[in-house]
Amino acid sequence: MKTIKGPALFLAQFAGDEAPFNSWDSITKWAKEVGYDGVQVPSWDTRLIDLDKAATSQTYCDEWKGQAADNGITVTELSTHLQGQLVAVHPAYDLAFDGFAAPSVHGDPKARQAWAVDQVKKALDASAKLGLTAQATFSGALAWPYVYPWPQRPAGLVEAAFDELAARWRPILDHADSCGVDLCYEIHPGEDLHDGVTFEMFLERVNNHTRAKMLYDPSHYVLQCLDYLDNIDIYRDVIGMFHVKDAEFNPTGRQGVYGGYQSWVDRAGRFRSLGDGQVDFGAVFSKMAANDFDGWAVVEWECALKHPEDGAREGAQFVRDHIIRVTPHAFDDFAVGGTDDAMNRKMLGL
Repeated sequence: MKTIKGPALFLAQFAGDEAPFNSWDSITKWAKEVGYDGVQVPSWDTRLIDLDKAATSQTYCDEWKGQAADNGITVTELSTHLQGQLVAVHPAYDLAFDGFAAPSVHGDPKARQAWAVDQVKKALDASAKLGLTAQATFSGALAWPYVYPWPQRPAGLVEAAFDELAARWRPILDHADSCGVDLCYEIHPGEDLHDGVTFEMFLERVNNHTRAKMLYDPSHYVLQCLDYLDNIDIYRDVIGMFHVKDAEFNPTGRQGVYGGYQSWVDRAGRFRSLGDGQVDFGAVFSKMAANDFDGWAVVEWECALKHPEDGAREGAQFVRDHIIRVTPHAFDDFAVGGTDDAMNRKMLGL
């Protein structure tokens, strides 16, 4: 068995315009100070990384990674969540998602998609130069507006959406393979890949591409009332990344999974800081250890109530307390009596 690495922190929710969150040097120093050994980096945030330089310059990558190392921090992965989202956008979301893209492609869905594909590929190039083996992303969504079918979906609609989704991602996955990097899709409501069934539909259409992996985050399964522990065993061979995030689901007579258009504070299902929600992380970490997951445990802080800096500090210790240092031998090895084929046959009366 292998021991999970960590704790690490996804920086997307912390990067900002004020110190220490406004530069690569200061945010990595801060991450170390609050207890982290690694960081997952949002590749779209120019305050933290110059993606164009990282995609083309080994010197830049060495210096950037070295600066983090000098501060005691390992770069665990790059993230292309926002750019991956834009690989496939239903027209209903065009205006809402334009803000994820460069201003030069706003109002032009085709140009925005091309920009997004280029961004994801650049991040893969950068990952290779950084010596990373996995990259986080979203799949985007063409079928999501039809997730709850009323009126009923016309025959073939979902199939056509997934055919197109796979066609858009297949060249990117091939590029990932040439870079030696897995693309880990966060299974997430709002994406066409939002549960195990949809991931399998996608995987079938990309011919079980070896670079198509899952980013496992139990919080998104709690809010879907999906068995997040069984999911680990079902997809143990394709889980390539792990977000440690908590959530709670408290349905009432007034609202349930859909949340009644309420704010996060007032929803039946909401994200919480680690230890404040309902995820059984003891069981999660046990299953990940038993299944030989040897990646990073990456805290993704999202909470409707707690201050992010408190959540980050508590989250680092929470992960340390839950990582299982796996045993190198069986607990009953002290009682081994030695054996050979002849003895085995004798014990069986053969």
